[in-house]
Amino acid sequence: MTTEAVSSGTRAPIPAPVQKDYYYWLRSFAAGGVAGCCAKSTIAPLDRVKILLQAQNPHYKHLGVFATLKAVPKKEGFLGLYKGNGAMMIRIFPYGAIQFMAFDHYRKFFNTQLGISGHIHRLMAGSMAGMTAVIFTYPLDVIRARLAFQVTGEHRYTGIRNAFQTIYLKEGGISGFYRGLTPTIIGMAPYAGFSFFTFGTLKTLGLSHFPELLGKPSLDNPDVLVLKTHVNLMCGGVAGAIAQTISYPLDVARRRMQLGASLPDFDKCCSLTKTLKHVYTQYGVKKGLYRGLSLNYIRCIPSQAVAFTTYEFMKQVLHLN
Repeated sequence: MTTEAVSSGTRAPIPAPVQKDYYYWLRSFAAGGVAGCCAKSTIAPLDRVKILLQAQNPHYKHLGVFATLKAVPKKEGFLGLYKGNGAMMIRIFPYGAIQFMAFDHYRKFFNTQLGISGHIHRLMAGSMAGMTAVIFTYPLDVIRARLAFQVTGEHRYTGIRNAFQTIYLKEGGISGFYRGLTPTIIGMAPYAGFSFFTFGTLKTLGLSHFPELLGKPSLDNPDVLVLKTHVNLMCGGVAGAIAQTISYPLDVARRRMQLGASLPDFDKCCSLTKTLKHVYTQYGVKKGLYRGLSLNYIRCIPSQAVAFTTYEFMKQVLHLN
């Protein structure tokens, strides 16, 4: 079967496989976007606290994770926990969509074109997918970080649009939106790679060795086994915890570089190596390079659990299995 397209009075046939591939990638894009939004909405307050602690915000730097969670609503109201979340949602839909869609694409490419299969192709495809998503959505991540770092009464930006204008005019134009891109890409490679690698490996092992205990028939194809929901959540959580532990110092460096002029010591955070050296010298390992890690475990486990579980569910709903 073919589908015909009309152009300039002529009919050009479009092969069915092309049409099928187009709709497959479109559905994959939508599934990834929904998964990303669900995951980030779940842990938005923890994300705000993470940014405040990582960048040593003067109002909260003397507090721990749970103390900050209590202090933010008292100082800024309950919605203070969701500051910057509007920019996050604008960013996270295309980010999640591109990441999951790119993972499927790279995985198939490595397998069919390069002959790379097994566990290694998950690691490589996940790394490439993460870096691809970052490059396309990085400016929105910078905006979101700037808005989340602000404290009520000391606003530098009035909103997303104002933040775009201010950064563009006062921080070197387009380059101002890509501060911290290098540590982000370097950190994303192991983070996304090990996330997809760990989840995919656990999923394969579970369905191979314990299909009756851990699996259930897919909604769109009863002949295909998928992980039960609670098992999906567990595998996603483990994947997130391992990936975050490996890449966390780079995440700290990324945030400080993104915040730029919002920090009093921004002149010492102009490159990845200088930022890592400054944070280590000034604050050490535990209170500097790994500050907020406990919060990161609390946030990354449910975030990755929800992301992978939602994506697996959306794949069934949209017939992607």
